[in-house]
Parts: sequence; structure tokens; C-alpha cells
Amino acid sequence: MMFARCCLLPPPFISAVRTRCFAGETSDTGLLFREKLIYLQDLNVDPHKALRVNPSLRAAPISTVVSVETLLSSTGLSRPAVGRILDMFPDLLTSDPESDILPVLRFLSDEIYLSDEDIPKSITRCPRLLISSVDFQLRPALAFLKTLGFVGRDTVTSRNTVLLVSSVERTLIPKIEFLEEGLGFTRDEVAKMVVRSPALLTYSVENNLAPKVEFFMEEMRGDVKELKRFPQYFSFSLERKIKPRHRLLKEHGILMPLSEMLKVSDGQFNLWLVELRLRSVERRL
Repeated sequence: MMFARCCLLPPPFISAVRTRCFAGETSDTGLLFREKLIYLQDLNVDPHKALRVNPSLRAAPISTVVSVETLLSSTGLSRPAVGRILDMFPDLLTSDPESDILPVLRFLSDEIYLSDEDIPKSITRCPRLLISSVDFQLRPALAFLKTLGFVGRDTVTSRNTVLLVSSVERTLIPKIEFLEEGLGFTRDEVAKMVVRSPALLTYSVENNLAPKVEFFMEEMRGDVKELKRFPQYFSFSLERKIKPRHRLLKEHGILMPLSEMLKVSDGQFNLWLVELRLRSVERRL
């Protein structure tokens, strides 16, 4: 994707009233400010929130905002998607497309090797990429992920670029260490788990990993080797799925592998439960 020139292309959706501002046909600061507010509202960006979070927006010319929108739109993002991102991160409204945003886009293209189609998908899934430093955040995170095995067929994709915005020291390493210490796995075993199920690195130790390990070990009396085979266990709700299904199986004296217990729909699970109970009754007759 040619990012070098995209910020120079005028967006086709700029109205005549906005274009007049760029041509310098008015110097009325009040009018210019009102037109900027209208422009933000047209993007579905909350002007009050944007000005509160990013006070420098008040003095920034509307052309600054337009250049940011133009660059983001050039990646394939729809205008509503651009508006949602700018409303989420108002600091982007006064960023420099050349020095702040383009480096991120080039990183996704040249170092993550995302296709033109996958770059907007990646940004939509994780807009925080756009406010992350390539040198101090994205590249170090990528280097760490590669040491875990996110290379070749298992490289980072648009589905899991959210991992790149996580701090290596404060977020990624503590989760790896918890899985090592909490489950007694080696670094290589944990690495294989997270490559197979990258979402593991997005879960909170305190609110997700620790409670589920505790329930699996103490209530389910599970074998940690099963978690190695099925790390997706951590993606299921403890209260809404894991506990209720374990309780039903325990009540009926039924043993079932984690993957079979959790991956099926509620309807399929209940059907299996009935079938297993019938078989159990038949064996006793």
C-alpha cells in the first residue's frame, strides 16, 4: 500500500463550507470554530468530549482534522469507522499524519506484513495501534512475541495485533510467568499454548486466569495437561458456562473432556447429556 502520498489526496466528501475554510475565504475565528464543530459532529465525534480530552483541538485548523481523516480513510476504513476511532481517541484529531500515523501504517504493512485488506481490519479491532509508538511499543512487543513462536505460519495477524499494544514488562511477561508458575509448565509449553490461543495474553490474571485455574484444579480436579491441549478453556465464562456445565456433569456422574464440555452449544450439550444419561441407565439394566 502506498502510504507516502495518501495524505495529499483531498477527501471526496468534504463539503463546500469546509473547502471554503481551506481557501482562506474567511478569517472569522468564531465561524471557523463553529465549522470545525460541525465537521466533528458530521464525523459522529463528540465535540465536547474531544475538546475536553484534547484541548489543543480548539486552536487547531480544520485542515489538520481533515488530513487525519483523509489518511485513515485511505487505508480502506469507512467514514463511520474513522469517526468511531477519532471519537475514541480524540488526541488523533491533532496528530501529524506524516510523523504520528504513517509510521504505524508502514509498520503494519512492512513488518507485520498485513495485506491492504487486513490493515483496516486490524485498526478496527484495535484502534489503540494508532496512538502507539512504533519504536517504544509496537516493535518491542513484536520482538517479544516472536521469541514465543509468533513466526511463520503462526505470525501475528490482523486478528491478534491487539497483543502489540500490550506492555512486554507489565502485561505480557507477568501472564507468561503466571501460566508457568500456576500450572507448572515450562516456558516452551506456555509458548505453545499462547501461540495456539493468542487470546490468553489478553486476559487478566486476577479476573480471568487465576480464578479459572483455581476452579479447574480444586473443583474439577483436572489434569493440567488438559489445559495444555485445550487452552481455549480460558476463553469461556466461568460463571455462565464452566461452572454450570461442570455441575451438571458432576451431578450425573459423567466425565467429559474439556473441549467437548465447552465448545458445543447449550442445545447440543443438553442433548449429549440426555444421551449419556440414557446410555448409563441402559448399562445398569
